[in-house]
Amino acid sequence: MEPAKILVVDDDAGVRDVVRSMLEAEGYSVTVAQNGREAIIALKSQSFRVMITDLVMPEQEGIETIKVVLRDYPSVKVIAMSGAFGGDYLRIAGYLGAHGTLAKPLQLATVLKVVADALAS
Repeated sequence: MEPAKILVVDDDAGVRDVVRSMLEAEGYSVTVAQNGREAIIALKSQSFRVMITDLVMPEQEGIETIKVVLRDYPSVKVIAMSGAFGGDYLRIAGYLGAHGTLAKPLQLATVLKVVADALAS
């Protein structure tokens, strides 16, 4: 069976690399983008089962990106991640329809569980 394709979106290269490593070690196929604009370009050219996106980013932030993905790519499960504003942005992402949320700093077991839950939903 082909591995699930996951798009990881974060303006911090360190976070992108860590999340990519976590997911690839579990057998997922991972593509990265550094902001929402790059994520939308990737979604236009490839199909993904899950997108994990940071919420606070330059150029196109996560809340706007989530709205576009839920509207234009409804089959993609969205997971929001953030360490900003005491979790308020994560709550907003949940209200918008994100399938899961991850608070930074990220924990391996939590990332894997939230991704598995999104894929199963």
